[in-house]
Amino acid sequence: MNKIGDVLKSAREKAGLTQMELSNKVGVSRAYYADVERGRYTPSLKVLSRLADILGIDLNFLKLDDGNTSN
Repeated sequence: MNKIGDVLKSAREKAGLTQMELSNKVGVSRAYYADVERGRYTPSLKVLSRLADILGIDLNFLKLDDGNTSN
């Protein structure tokens, strides 16, 4: 399970953005962003922050809820 990618994909779709549109807004390639959604790459804090701002997501949720927490 890829929590960050799943949350990003859901928020992107809810915002009505394509991967290309969102990646352009963030300043990364569409291929890289697609791999983030698939869980192949974990974006830097800088990219996560931009994604959170654009999509209206709590950055702490993205950083902490990555499937590796032990609550």
